[in-house]
Amino acid sequence: MTPALELLKKVRAEHRVHSYEHDPKAASYGLEAAEKLKLQPAQVFKTLLASTEKGELLVAVVPVVGSLDLKALAHAAGAKKAEMADPAAAQRATGYLLGGISPLGQKKRLRTFIDESAQPFETIFVSAGRRGLEVELSAAVLAQHTGARFAHIGRD
Repeated sequence: MTPALELLKKVRAEHRVHSYEHDPKAASYGLEAAEKLKLQPAQVFKTLLASTEKGELLVAVVPVVGSLDLKALAHAAGAKKAEMADPAAAQRATGYLLGGISPLGQKKRLRTFIDESAQPFETIFVSAGRRGLEVELSAAVLAQHTGARFAHIGRD
């Protein structure tokens, strides 16, 4: 059980866990999850970490079919600019390995932003904290348990 799933269980949040056989050679962990679980890729979200000019780490949850708009994330966070975080710093702050970073149950509570494209879906899929493990839940439940704000931070 990962910290993400422990958190959801502890707070009795409605969710479902989905697992699949992860291929270490997969080019994109998120697209691999969508393909192996036979999901709409727009409904599967990846968790990325960015760093502001002041060194604050931010969590961005965006669709696997797009990319993170760093300018939009910086704007949403009230920062001047943002860049992708150092992978080692991301792993230290979250307690998760790259490719399995969940927005839930991180070691440090970081400011989190979810792309607003998640809101129309009844449920979305995010990493459950390990490669090959996804959790399905509503975007509102994800926002509630990460303290996230919705913002237009994704790019097609």
